[in-house]
Amino acid sequence: MDVSVFQVIWFVLWGVLWAVYFMLDGFVLGTGFLAGFLAKNDIEKRVLINAVGPVWDGNEVWLITAGGVTFAAFPTTYALMFSNLYSALLLILFSLIVRGVSFEFRGKLESTAWKKAWDTAICVSSFLPALLFGVAFGNIFKGIPMRNDFAAVNFAYDGTLIGLLNPYGLVTGALFVLLFAVHGSLYAAIKTTGDLSKRGAALANMLWLPLLVVAVFFLGYTYPATRLYDNFFKAPLLLVIPVIAVASLLLVKVFAAKGECYKAFTFSCLTIVFVVFTGVTGLFPNLIPSSINPASNLTIYNSSSSLLTLKIMTVVALICVPAVIAYKIWVYRIFRARVSNEDVLRNPEAY
Repeated sequence: MDVSVFQVIWFVLWGVLWAVYFMLDGFVLGTGFLAGFLAKNDIEKRVLINAVGPVWDGNEVWLITAGGVTFAAFPTTYALMFSNLYSALLLILFSLIVRGVSFEFRGKLESTAWKKAWDTAICVSSFLPALLFGVAFGNIFKGIPMRNDFAAVNFAYDGTLIGLLNPYGLVTGALFVLLFAVHGSLYAAIKTTGDLSKRGAALANMLWLPLLVVAVFFLGYTYPATRLYDNFFKAPLLLVIPVIAVASLLLVKVFAAKGECYKAFTFSCLTIVFVVFTGVTGLFPNLIPSSINPASNLTIYNSSSSLLTLKIMTVVALICVPAVIAYKIWVYRIFRARVSNEDVLRNPEAY
């Protein structure tokens, strides 16, 4: 196989890794910034944190892997992404660090003020990544104002952090926030008991309509703001991807309204995965389009590593990725039980 085949393979894997990360960490982020609305007392907040406690750090492995794949398979894209989106990505990384610290530090002192401060940190550090990931990907879909002279290896970025907060970027950010909010609410419904579980289900039902409105607006706004639809017009068979995303979103409401939250959560997972797949499919073969000059687009062909590097990565992926998937399935199976108020009261070492 020639290099182009491996470039396509790693583009697909790049998209899959981002989709899996958003599916898994999405419910942790959603649960984090909604904890103040869902939990009515300290015990219920501990229940929510313990519901995500065994899995949140493992979920971030997929983020590290997605970043690692970008670095190893498409190093030029990695360099330009972390240069052009440096401020936004740094805010995301700091937020994720604060979130992890907050989970661990919240229960270290029996002080109301101490716990309230860390509860606020959990909320903010969960909300910011949800919003900023959406803003970042919205700008990637739209195109970033960059000029590249590939012959001279000269790259220039004409944007600013404020420029990233453009209308389309903010709409995509709102879409991510609401996707994760519904996802987190459903996770709370299936992983907790009693009134907390009922509030999670009720909040998911309430947030679904705003999510639908923003999703419809996003789909409509995407046509004039981006070139994502071009690939779907060229190959109509690809429309099955956004159709699955839309159908999954509708089924979230169908099952949530019936109180079948496990099924609703499953379709919420599918919604997030196929929303990401829709964006990635629309990008192909671009990784970061230029809004100034299409000739400056970073693609899988002009920013990839050598054929040997891609071959070695493929062998490593065939060995390691199935092992990671098997491990994650085992972890989720081990910690599949619901968390109750009694569980955290019985265990003083819980969060």
